[in-house]
Order: sequence, then C-alpha cells, then structure tokens
Amino acid sequence: MGLSERFEQELGSGVPRPGGGAAPTPLVDMTRDVSECARSLYGIELGPGFEIYGKVESGLPGGSIKTRPAVHIIRDAIESGKLREGQPVIEATSGNFGIALGLLSRAGVRVIALVSRRLQEGVLDQLRGGGVSIIDMDVDICPAPGMENRADEMAAKAAAAAVRSRFAEMGIETDTFDGHAKEIDRLLGRKDVINLAAYLARIYGMFCPQQYGNELNVEAHRTVTAVELDAQLRAAGQEPGRCQIFCTFGTGGTSGGLSSYMREKYGAKSVHVVFPVPGQDVAGIRTKANAEGLGLYRPDRYASQTEEDFEKARPMLKFMVERNHDMGESSALALYAAVRAAASGSASKFVVIVADGIAKYRRSLEAQPVEVSLEEAASADYDRIVWVHPRYAPREEGIEMLARSLGVEKSKITVTSASDVGELLSTRQIPEGMGGALEGRALLVCMAGNTSLNAAKVLAGKGVSVQSLGGGITGLPESANKPPGMYVQASG
Repeated sequence: MGLSERFEQELGSGVPRPGGGAAPTPLVDMTRDVSECARSLYGIELGPGFEIYGKVESGLPGGSIKTRPAVHIIRDAIESGKLREGQPVIEATSGNFGIALGLLSRAGVRVIALVSRRLQEGVLDQLRGGGVSIIDMDVDICPAPGMENRADEMAAKAAAAAVRSRFAEMGIETDTFDGHAKEIDRLLGRKDVINLAAYLARIYGMFCPQQYGNELNVEAHRTVTAVELDAQLRAAGQEPGRCQIFCTFGTGGTSGGLSSYMREKYGAKSVHVVFPVPGQDVAGIRTKANAEGLGLYRPDRYASQTEEDFEKARPMLKFMVERNHDMGESSALALYAAVRAAASGSASKFVVIVADGIAKYRRSLEAQPVEVSLEEAASADYDRIVWVHPRYAPREEGIEMLARSLGVEKSKITVTSASDVGELLSTRQIPEGMGGALEGRALLVCMAGNTSLNAAKVLAGKGVSVQSLGGGITGLPESANKPPGMYVQASG
C-alpha cells in the first residue's frame, strides 16, 4: 500500500472534505447554558432574541480544528509529490497542529515538531503519545516582529545547541546543521522558529507544511468548514449572513477561510477575531502583537478585533465544562467575547468556533498560576530560589542581582546542575540530584522564563510546590540593555 492510500485510510477519510469524507462536526445550540452563565457569573441579562451556537471541533481526529488544514496540506503535498515515501515532516507548532500531524505516524510518516516550552503539559503529553519527535525550544514559537535584541543572543545559542543535540539523539546527522549554523543562529536570534522549521526542511530535504503562511490553511476552512456552517445554520432556521462568528487567532486559517466565504457569498463582514490581552499566554493562540507579523493575518477582512482577559473568561470555561460542553481555553475566550458583544446589543445571533476540547487543559483548570511576575515573586515568601537551565548558569554578579531584585539573601539561591535540568525536561522525571533543591516552596528562575516555566509545569504535575519567574534573569529591570554575558555563563 502506497503513502497516499495509507494516509487516506489512517487519517484523511476521518476528516470532512469537499464532496465527501467524514460527516460535518456538530453545530450545538448553547443559548440556554450561555445565558445562565452570563447571568450567574457576570450579572449580564441577555435579551429574549439572543441565540448562540457552537461549532464543536473536538470530535475530529486529533481533537481539534487544526486537523482540517493539516489533512488538506498533507494531502496536497502527497498528490503533488512534495511529500514522498520516507520523507520526514517538520513544523513549528503551538500544539494542536502538531498533534494532528502526529497522526501521520500511523501512515509511517515521521513527524518532528519544534515546540515552545510554554506549552501546557497536557498538550505535550498528547504530542508525545502521538509519536511526534519533539524539540523543545527556549523561545516562543510565534513572537511579535522586531523582538530580537542583544539579551536574546545567548538564549538563541542555547536553543540552537538544543536543536542540534535533539537531531543527534534522533539519528539525524549534524554535519548539515553545522554547515548552516550561521543562518540557524540568525533565525533563532530573531526568535523566528517558524522560518527555522522551513529552513531545516530545506537543508535536510524534509517537508514543512508552513501552516503560518500556507494558503491551503485558509482554503481548508473556506471550502469545507464554512460550507458546513452555512448549511447547519440554515437547518437551524438562521440566516448565516446575519450571524456574528467569533473565533480566536492561532495561524489565521480559520478566520481567513470563514471571512472569505462570508464575504464572497453574503457580502458580509461577520467574523470577529479574539485575542488575549497583551502578555497573556492562552493555549494555542496568539496575542494581537504576535499575530501582526504573520502572513495569514488579514484584519481588513474581519468585522472586528478584540482583546479579552482570559482570567475573566476562565470561570466561563469551568461553568461550560461542568455542563458537558467540550471546549478548551481559546474557545472560552471567544465565547466570553461573544457574550460581551451580545450584552452591548450590537447583535443577537452568534456562532462561536469551539476549536478544541478540554482534555488537554483539564489539569490546569483548577490549578494556581505557575508563572509569576517580579512584583508577585518579590512579595511572596519562598523557601528557595532555584536556577534551572540545561546549558547556562548565573555568574556571581547574576546571583547578586537576582537576590537584590527579589529582596532575598544570596543564601536562598540554589543553582541546579545543567544535566539534572536536561534530564527533568527530557524524561519528565525528577532527577535524584534535584530533590534537595525543591524542598519547601520554590521559585524557579532561568534566562528568559521559558525553561523555568516548563520545569515548573512538570514539577507541579508531580505535586511539587513551585512557581516560575516570568521573563527570567534577562527580564529583570537591572539587566535591561546589558549583555547577558555579564550575568550568565555556559555551564561547566
């Protein structure tokens, strides 16, 4: 059986496609529960004409809407010869797209995912369980344009070394990597993991879906998702062109496809794109600043763009999950934005794209925040401040600066071994050598905040009381505009 046949058998046939494939995902009337939620949690009375539906995508293979473009892109790659038998697939992903690609392992395709250590542990679990070869990055997958600066140089070097090391572990030769080290360092210096994936694919002869700029991502939703939604709204007695559609922004594929369809068929701008507030980390989606540099970000096609506080939407997520609505964090944010729009009286008929389910996020639904600001950390009473990084350690000047910034004695600061940190992050098990450093309540600190955040999530999942300092040592006010080499050095 060839690659095309295996792909359709193992994955393609389970996803809706133009003129065939699996059945459409359901459109669920959520009006009653959303009205009750708005009233009980926010004191909002929604009018008698209010109706809201959820387009629920969690039943797709891989559990999210990202499976639609993943299948569409891979099918095209196989049919066009861009993806051949035995050729690996590599992509930068914030979670769901990588999980969808992982299903290709059933068809004998190797998948490599560059992921941010900011991913929730439940997402990482699904990636690993799906047979994806993960490369943890110590930078965000999708930062805002122009984020590069001198403070990132050492973090970029560490990230490049981590990628090279993982390639070696996976049996991928590293001479090619070394021969292109200058460009790899440049991309990581710009925090450009998206183009790093494409570059690695090019030099190694792999296939990169390039989800963040691939028009097939948009087409998957324009030709399938939107067509389904149109027919389902009509069957529910609604006028699709008069319904307001709310979705969050991950790559721009969903918002782009739906907005193109609604404009072409109804001449309507009815897609409202929802972002978290600046600096807020919501699983799988971008802030507005991080979306603006992406090729599929097309604000001229949206009816509106709003920035909402996920902490205000979190109670809604819990409420709806308790009433058996299978939705994740991003969907709750979109739902919260729709309720606020309904309360303003600007419209009465709504659709929310419920992009994925709660399974990956249930662990954090009741959890206390793992990441804290400098102000929060300085006012807390930690038993220990613990440095964690697999490649770098603080200099004496860095320890002194950290102690001053947190208002603690230097004796409270412990530097763990780089090998122990590497073992913790790769095996998700606590090395014996780290046990003593984690006694009591601990604050984890690293260079830029990502390694410590990932370590904190692993440890919190094992019942260890830890938090992570957002921004790390290079984010401290005292380190501003100073080279990181003043405070950090390679581990011995």
